[in-house]
Amino acid sequence: MAKLYFRYGAMGASKTANALMVQYNYLERGKKALLCKPALENRDGDLVLRSRMGLEAPCLTAEDLLSRDEAFFTGPDKPDCIIVDEAQFLTAAQVEGFVKVVDEYRIPVICYGLKSDFQTLLFEGSKRLLELADEIEEIPTICWCGKKARFNARYADGKLVREGETIVLGANEAYTPLCRKHYYEGKLHP
Repeated sequence: MAKLYFRYGAMGASKTANALMVQYNYLERGKKALLCKPALENRDGDLVLRSRMGLEAPCLTAEDLLSRDEAFFTGPDKPDCIIVDEAQFLTAAQVEGFVKVVDEYRIPVICYGLKSDFQTLLFEGSKRLLELADEIEEIPTICWCGKKARFNARYADGKLVREGETIVLGANEAYTPLCRKHYYEGKLHP
């Protein structure tokens, strides 16, 4: 039975590396696993997924994938699995589109992303995935103190930023994972 999976974690939890490894495992077994991400996420280029570890692979946009007709999902070259990275940037309607892929076409969809933004609020895509996913799994990472990090702290000039636009695309230079204690204390390092 196909399922919708949501695997989430704070910044630096190796979500993209995990997504790329899952695709590799499918390909190694002769299966077709498609990678995609929302078009909004284009820091590595529109059609590539790249992990901080240096792993990378071509991908589609979620918008392109969800616009495909039924024959794409049911024909002889149909995907055996769809892997979505940066799923927090999906719209609620796109998450529901992936639910249709799972339920109507019986293709598993594995989504990776952040659960919450730098203000600890759920992203639209993450919220809908938490509501609809068949299986939810946290991918852990750690704060500088060694405790489990659950929060994505945005910083500028060495200080925690608590206000501003929800979506500011960037990597390690603008965000760091923190435990709850250090997030609320605004302590970015020892």
